[in-house]
Amino acid sequence: MNFGYPCEHCEGIVRPKLVEREAFKHKRGFVILENVVIGVCDVCGNRYYNADTLHMVHEVATGQRPAERTEAIPVVYLTPTAVA
Repeated sequence: MNFGYPCEHCEGIVRPKLVEREAFKHKRGFVILENVVIGVCDVCGNRYYNADTLHMVHEVATGQRPAERTEAIPVVYLTPTAVA
């Protein structure tokens, strides 16, 4: 995994970081990866993901790779209010 490149949002540098849990939104739902190395800008904190990580998210979301467990996610529907 290559890091050390400039952040596209600021003057920072993208550094590798091992995170305990990272949630990914996929068109088929959400996938959480645990103990994954991602890129994080050392200035603004923007997150970057390599292709292997994104492929794994897709495989789990589409059922090509089995998940180790499933967790329930609370969902609340909010009725839009008129803006005055």
